[in-house]
Amino acid sequence: MAALQGRLQAGENVVATLEVDLDAQARFAQGLIALTNSRLLTFDPAAGGWAEHALAPGQSLKLSDHGGLAFMELFGAERRLARWRFTLACNPAAVRLVEAFEREVQRLAGHAMPEDDAAGEDSGFDFGEASKPPSTWVLLRLWRFARPYRGQLLLGFALMLGATGATLVSPYLTMPLMDRVLIPFQNGQQIDPGLVGLLLSGLFGAALLSWGLGWAKTYLLSLVSERIAADLRTATFEHLLGLSLEYFGNKRTGDLMARIGSETDRISVFLSLHALDFITDVLMLAMTSIILFSIHPGLALATLVPLPFIAWLIHLVRDRLRTGFEKIDRVWGEVTNILADTIPGIRVVKAFAQEKREAARFRDANQKNLQVNDRLNKTWSLFTPSVALLTEMGLLVVWGVGIWLISHQSITVGTLTAFLAYIGRFYGRLDSMSRIVSVTQKAAAGAKRIFDILDHVSNVPDPVNPQRFENVTGAISMQGVNFRYGSRSVIRSLNLDIRPGEMVGLVGHSGSGKSTLVNLICRFYDVTEGSIRVDGVDLRRIKVTDYRRHIGLVLQEPFLFFGTIAENIAYGKPDATREEIVSAARAAHAHEFILRLPHGYDSLVGERGQGLSGGERQRISIARALLIDPAILILDEATSAVDTETEKEIQKALDNLVKGRTTIAIAHRLSTLRKADRLVVMDRGEIVELGPHDELIAMQGHYWRLWEAQARRVDQEDLEEHDVAPNPSAHTENA
Repeated sequence: MAALQGRLQAGENVVATLEVDLDAQARFAQGLIALTNSRLLTFDPAAGGWAEHALAPGQSLKLSDHGGLAFMELFGAERRLARWRFTLACNPAAVRLVEAFEREVQRLAGHAMPEDDAAGEDSGFDFGEASKPPSTWVLLRLWRFARPYRGQLLLGFALMLGATGATLVSPYLTMPLMDRVLIPFQNGQQIDPGLVGLLLSGLFGAALLSWGLGWAKTYLLSLVSERIAADLRTATFEHLLGLSLEYFGNKRTGDLMARIGSETDRISVFLSLHALDFITDVLMLAMTSIILFSIHPGLALATLVPLPFIAWLIHLVRDRLRTGFEKIDRVWGEVTNILADTIPGIRVVKAFAQEKREAARFRDANQKNLQVNDRLNKTWSLFTPSVALLTEMGLLVVWGVGIWLISHQSITVGTLTAFLAYIGRFYGRLDSMSRIVSVTQKAAAGAKRIFDILDHVSNVPDPVNPQRFENVTGAISMQGVNFRYGSRSVIRSLNLDIRPGEMVGLVGHSGSGKSTLVNLICRFYDVTEGSIRVDGVDLRRIKVTDYRRHIGLVLQEPFLFFGTIAENIAYGKPDATREEIVSAARAAHAHEFILRLPHGYDSLVGERGQGLSGGERQRISIARALLIDPAILILDEATSAVDTETEKEIQKALDNLVKGRTTIAIAHRLSTLRKADRLVVMDRGEIVELGPHDELIAMQGHYWRLWEAQARRVDQEDLEEHDVAPNPSAHTENA
């Protein structure tokens, strides 16, 4: 990253980056492709240096893949300029780089294209200029969440107006206290007790009124701000749950947690404290200015001398602050990401003795966070004392002008005293308003990260006028289905009809598209071309929640939530009775081991199922799917995490459960699919064979080769186990 920064020219910004893991000879090596607003910079370790290609209209960047490798080619108007290779693990970042390249080329050609906020978000490099800093105006979008509380806000504003006005009474009463009581007393006149009592009562009453109104408005507006933040937090989480799996594939868990947690909390603090103080400061300045000009316009003008300089400082610092705070948010998100990765995976960390490595990762991220904060604090530490200095200079100007006016008998000492009291509050509020710049930019950065989620539209949207979906039989029809991950084609021209109640097994090498096809049937993703219909209805015409209520899904890696066994089984049907839960557990052959737990069905399951074996977690997962009695049952390697004996028990249960419901099963061990009505053999996203087990074996095609290879592997494992086993008779003879 430092080397790349050193090669940037003046005014050149990094738009997107791609870390490639292969060199030109397809050998593993770490390289880099960086797109700026004027060039494409590349580093090839095999070549031992940097290369560059100036951007020009008419250029194109093409992305393709073949045989597990991806290729990116840069073309000019007449020929190919460069070519890079990398594995498919780099493909998502490569897609973002291509999109950013197309935007930059269009910009150079004079054709504006819409910006994609996510283009450079996950590039792995942070140069600050690559992302647009958040505007303070994004805070106005919070009105959407404040609108339901506009009545309370209006009342709070009235209370704030009254409290601010009450605080301005005291300085005004100091004028008669000085001119009509204290100064005449120094000149030998008697003090009027009635007048003193009246003035002191006014001061006490104003202070009491200011306290009461201030408490009421602070309490009311704090309650409202907390509710606004709670609504924002809830809306963000609900919107996040409605997004497609593709969105989560490009995001880090820790970053999303930080956005919904700490960012909304920061906005809450801003609304309940700082925004309230800011509005109070504005009211105080406005009211104080009116009073000052009513007392003496010339002296009032003298108080405004520091304002242009303070405004210039605020303008100078604001842009640096908002850019700096967004950097801090991203760096802090990386710290949270490490925590979110390491703590759930602590077993793997300890198993491979990588505690020091994870601690070093956290230390580096924390150090980077410290460095970013230090750079920002340099700016902020200079700004605050500068504002204080300017206000002190303004106070000296008022003193000087006031003394000159008194010497010319233009004002009285009481007037100057009241003026100084008001000026103290005026400059105090001015200093407070200058401090609001920091917290406002923090809140704006947080609001931008929140609205980045809220503005994201799901790739699997609900239809505007959804079609009713009831009495499902489970007939599935796929016609001309194509699907792509970015530029990578995964499913190609697939046609398949599954009859109601039929059990279909999906077979093929790893990467052939089996799990992707299941994801499309579940509508975790939408097809790129073609259609998938259930009972004759296109999935895109059905409300997502209505459709998925009829699907039971058992994943290859079972996920259990923290809670009791019963709560995990009833996750898809929270109102299920204990009898229904037990019945589902019996069907999944989980009842016996559950009863052996200390508290049976009320035994707590640790986070992600800690404390249970893989087979036990899988059987609870199967029971969870069975409880909702789905019309369509999908088993994605459902028995891969269990031993042979347990697999036999589950297979017996599945033999009965598949009757009457459409079942789609993916299995690593082909023997578990022998009873399927039909087997769908996939290769490179296409169906290459289709039929029952015996028929496919007789064809001696793709499926037969898979079956034979697996049979030989099983025989080899049995042979190796037999060879290494001790021979009891030999030991007897030796004895």
